[in-house]
Amino acid sequence: MAQIFPKWTNALPTILLIVVLAGGGAITGFFWYFGSPEYTDVGYQPVQPVDYSHKLHAGELGMDCRYCHTGVETGPIAGVPPTQTCMNCHTLVKTDSKKLERIRDSWATGKPVKWVRVNKIPDYAYFDHSPHIAAGVGCETCHGDVRNMEKITQVEPLSMGWCLDCHRNPAPNLRPASEITTMNYIPPANQATFAAQRIKDKKIKPPITCSGCHR
Repeated sequence: MAQIFPKWTNALPTILLIVVLAGGGAITGFFWYFGSPEYTDVGYQPVQPVDYSHKLHAGELGMDCRYCHTGVETGPIAGVPPTQTCMNCHTLVKTDSKKLERIRDSWATGKPVKWVRVNKIPDYAYFDHSPHIAAGVGCETCHGDVRNMEKITQVEPLSMGWCLDCHRNPAPNLRPASEITTMNYIPPANQATFAAQRIKDKKIKPPITCSGCHR
């Protein structure tokens, strides 16, 4: 009796298995990357209500981050400056600049400027700036070289995995208190020794359990 199917069809189960595994791997890899914060969040640069330049203020003028972000050392939120902070200078500087119309309107009406937050972690995760600053983690570690940013852009994924990498090994990201706001910071040759001593002195033990960030 003649065979119904040609001989090559014997290989079909193997071929289908390879296709399923390869296709499944490709689909998983696609969503693993393109659905991750490395792709969806890094590079985020929203349009702000006022064309504010960190490169000018923090870079060329050398303003300290903490002049505007007053809560960064004492609380969970760094905070955005109220209009009063802007007007401390701009009652005298560029008082007729069109770029500052919304600032002047805010000052006149008492309605705050609605700045768009750039760096944000999910609401189900708890983050506090102050212990990170106290430990010696610089602004640049999470926010990048802000003093060279014309417009603030998210440069790190701020994902759970990214945070845990630092929590498990914080030493490379620690620096002296005097260098917290320094951009393009170059760690000293004795970084390992310095970090070990700082971890001991400050009793630094970042949480790596769920309850550390999910409360």
